[in-house]
Amino acid sequence: FGCARGSRLHYTDSNVTQEQNNQTEKEDVVKTEDDNLSLEPEELKKYHVESKGEPASAQNGQPAAIAEEIGNNAKILPEANTAEQQQTVKSKEEQEIEDLYNNGTKILKRSRDKNLRKEGYKLLVKAADLGSTKAMERIAYALLFGDQLPQNVTAARDLFDALAENGSHKAQTALGFMYATGIGGSYNQPKALVYYTFAALGGNFVAHMILGYRYLNGINLPQHCEAALVHYRTAAKYVADIVALNGETLPEKVRLTERAGNFSSNGQIMELDLYQYFQLIAEKGDLQSQVGLGQLHLTGGKGIEQDFKKAFYYLSKAAEGGSANALGFLGKMYSEGNEAVPQSNEIALIYYRMAAERDNPIGLTGLGLAYLYGKGVPVDYEEALRYFKKAADKGWVDGQFQLGVMHYTGLGVKRDYKMAITYFHQASQAGHALALYNLAQMYGSGTGVVRSCLTAVELYKNVCERGQWTERFLSAYFAYKENDIDSAFLQYLFLAEQGYETAQSNIAHILEYEQTSLSLKIDCYHMALIYWNRAAAQGYSYARIKLGDYYYYGRGTKVDYETAAIHYRLAAEQQRSAQAMFNLAYMYEYGLGTEQDLHLARRFYNLAAETSTDAYIPVFLALFKIGAINFIHSVQYSNLSEVWKQIHLDRLLRRHWDLCLIMILTLLLAVLTAYRHG
Repeated sequence: FGCARGSRLHYTDSNVTQEQNNQTEKEDVVKTEDDNLSLEPEELKKYHVESKGEPASAQNGQPAAIAEEIGNNAKILPEANTAEQQQTVKSKEEQEIEDLYNNGTKILKRSRDKNLRKEGYKLLVKAADLGSTKAMERIAYALLFGDQLPQNVTAARDLFDALAENGSHKAQTALGFMYATGIGGSYNQPKALVYYTFAALGGNFVAHMILGYRYLNGINLPQHCEAALVHYRTAAKYVADIVALNGETLPEKVRLTERAGNFSSNGQIMELDLYQYFQLIAEKGDLQSQVGLGQLHLTGGKGIEQDFKKAFYYLSKAAEGGSANALGFLGKMYSEGNEAVPQSNEIALIYYRMAAERDNPIGLTGLGLAYLYGKGVPVDYEEALRYFKKAADKGWVDGQFQLGVMHYTGLGVKRDYKMAITYFHQASQAGHALALYNLAQMYGSGTGVVRSCLTAVELYKNVCERGQWTERFLSAYFAYKENDIDSAFLQYLFLAEQGYETAQSNIAHILEYEQTSLSLKIDCYHMALIYWNRAAAQGYSYARIKLGDYYYYGRGTKVDYETAAIHYRLAAEQQRSAQAMFNLAYMYEYGLGTEQDLHLARRFYNLAAETSTDAYIPVFLALFKIGAINFIHSVQYSNLSEVWKQIHLDRLLRRHWDLCLIMILTLLLAVLTAYRHG
């Protein structure tokens, strides 16, 4: 793709490679990012003798060469048979191990039910006992994070050490993490970098993400954008390949800072009672609930398990009720094929056309893809372009993305990189993973735009953070919700090491507000300060405010009002945070970390009230206090008659005088009521 080495434009959707997908499902094999090598049995040696005619002399009535051949084969053939038997036994054992590992991994991947996951780990334990390295890796991570196995950091460390000696890049990544954070042993950054480097060289994409993040931000390494680009591009290519093959499932990243103590109302995870409610009204014929449940089961979003049979059930009911979206999704299911429906371009086209007749963007995009790749219809780029434009005009990201692909490749239109970038930008605004990847490719190689290493790295990073390893957010959230703080702490810490801003703010929140046995030997405030700083550097305004608080109160560092004021100002100016504005106004009011300036204090108080209605009452009280203090000072240093003449309520209380009057009258009413009932 362009000038980027080893890179290419991603333009295929999951439909293009569906035949490979179906074959994979028939073989019932679950692959992970490290399953790149397969062990083939050694070929048996075959013995044969070329006949070159009878010699002149013979023994016992047989030619000498034949007698020699029989004598040799009398020794060779039993050995060959023994080797063949051993190889057969070995193949059966290897197949048994592979079946145990695949079945266990499939259960863990598809189910979030505790009992089923325990059964999955039982299969992995059996495979590990028989010598499966991949199963040992999964068991070691389960011991480290306490996922359905008793958390045992020491045992996990020992197992990782043994696996790393045999070249396991997953174990090397885990050891790098443990040395980097001081979990289960000593804090040793040089060793951590060594293990991360070897893991990345071994093909571990998580290690590539970690090194990319460290090079990007200069964490224990020289800040080097090009080095970060190489690491992030490697991991992003893997993620883009998976998305192109299987489609994208958006990860659920729950912020503990925003949801602490209120998990039942979490908008990113659907709770069981809410799910059951939607099921109830869906059965009663509510189209919106039917489509919503069908889509959730189709993609596996909001903590709902992916279940194609349930998806087909709910979407079929919605389609019967006349839902155009349901028709489009059913067309997608038949186009791709899965365990619920067979792959059928003909049936997919019927559903797509029915949806497109109702001007539905899902159906329009489906027809566009059919004409683009010749799925059930002749290839027709002009028709594909027409349908994609209709879908894009309705704001459908897949339509925008496919238009970008067609303009980049010149299919049906004149090649135009600027138009391609325009459409990729539109799709990327909605988080389309392949659009983000293609933009990263173009910025990284300077195709159609001025080359920008930093922009390319940020885009690659965004793609990387949509990989399958993001599923750990969900298990960390459920562990935290069930009060398993140690498990949640380590899982969020591992994700924070990969550069996830949400995980960094979550780990800082846990360090500040929760008790975990794994952090007893460390300065929690100091460690939280580090992660608040990393989260703030990625644009999280609440983390920037927390940094100001830490420097203001001296948590994990010395009291530094000037630095606190700097962080509050950054949050106020860059993220428009009302809390930061209020804090900055307070510091101007009392001259903390800056010169005292009541004019600026009033200005920032007013800005806070304008930015957020929640700040209205605190701002009113603060301004009332400033006005009252100014009035008292005026009384002390002036004639009372002169002061009375100069008093103007509008000037003293500005536009809040009416609220002040209401408050006074309310207080008087409360006193009279209390007196009457007293």
